[in-house]
Amino acid sequence: MLASTRGSFKLSYYNEYKSYLSSVMALPTIKSTHSLVAKYLTQEKWDELKDHKTATSGFTLEKAIACAVELDNQHVGIYAGDGDSYTDFAAVFDPIIQEYHGISADAKHTSDMEVSNLKGNINPDAPVHSTRIRVGRNIDGYGLSAGITKQQRLDVENLFKSASQKFEDDLSGDYFPLTGMDEKVRQKLVDDHFLFMSGDPNLRIGGMERDWPEGRGIFHNKEKSFLVWVNEEDQFRIISMQKGGDVKGVFERLARGIQTVANSVKGECGKEFMRSDKFGYIHTCPTNLGTGMRASVHIDLPGWNKEGLDKLKARCEELALQPRGTRGESGGQTGHTYDISNKHRLGYSEVQLVQTMIDGVNKLYDEDLKLQEKHGLK
Repeated sequence: MLASTRGSFKLSYYNEYKSYLSSVMALPTIKSTHSLVAKYLTQEKWDELKDHKTATSGFTLEKAIACAVELDNQHVGIYAGDGDSYTDFAAVFDPIIQEYHGISADAKHTSDMEVSNLKGNINPDAPVHSTRIRVGRNIDGYGLSAGITKQQRLDVENLFKSASQKFEDDLSGDYFPLTGMDEKVRQKLVDDHFLFMSGDPNLRIGGMERDWPEGRGIFHNKEKSFLVWVNEEDQFRIISMQKGGDVKGVFERLARGIQTVANSVKGECGKEFMRSDKFGYIHTCPTNLGTGMRASVHIDLPGWNKEGLDKLKARCEELALQPRGTRGESGGQTGHTYDISNKHRLGYSEVQLVQTMIDGVNKLYDEDLKLQEKHGLK
């Protein structure tokens, strides 16, 4: 009897210990070992937050860190499934955001879309092919792309369909849903480099391609200078673009476009875009918090091209800019044409970021002329 009791006790103790180990060791293995998720997600934080679900979309920390767990190439490695994610999982998000954006724990974000506050423009002699400025926006009360429910996504699309019919003058145009899209329309959008497509591993693993392509689409005006992507990485990607280097003109159209979309959406559902004093405009990816703005030009830099990409990257870092190939973030480089954009998103106003881009591109162009002489290109 005593032996039986001891055996039962040992078994009970073993099962309790096994259960304890299971709960303690539940932190997933993070493949992106150098990511900010790996740096700031501790066992203690995981144990505290792993069972929590957000109110807006039932999002979890496990879903938030899926890319860092499944991929080995992430620098950040976390996405928000709704506005609640940034508060409910603040113990993980806050230090990541502070390190990535270089802000303090008590920082406040300010916005400035006043075009008249910009000084100067891109040098008209600079060989700029095109200018493009985009921002992300998300409606308060709906999930972000990584956590949005199927019904919420359809509701956002229907809201935009109705709202876009009220756009006027040079902003008026047509909405093209991806579901059931005519092949000729699809091919035209591909040819114009307007169409966003599935297949990005970050979006797929991060949960942003669920129910593809339902609830997604593209709007553009007649001149194809004002575009809105619906339900890609954010509910809305609002884009202003045109040939040449008139950054002020592109920014002015963007400012009007953002306000038009905001007013029209509010007229449909009574809600505004998600925003906080701390993080500015709320986005799915924490790297886009604040302005969510990327202001870029495609410019020929043959002199810098001869110097080499590493030197151009270093110089752009000094100017708070980012150089890319004209095929996008991971698409590679062709010839001596580069995509040059602002580096920062949070902690600076929209006007400050666009001004940084204007001044920096002008500086790169002046330096490129001297480098062309150095390398015998002139």
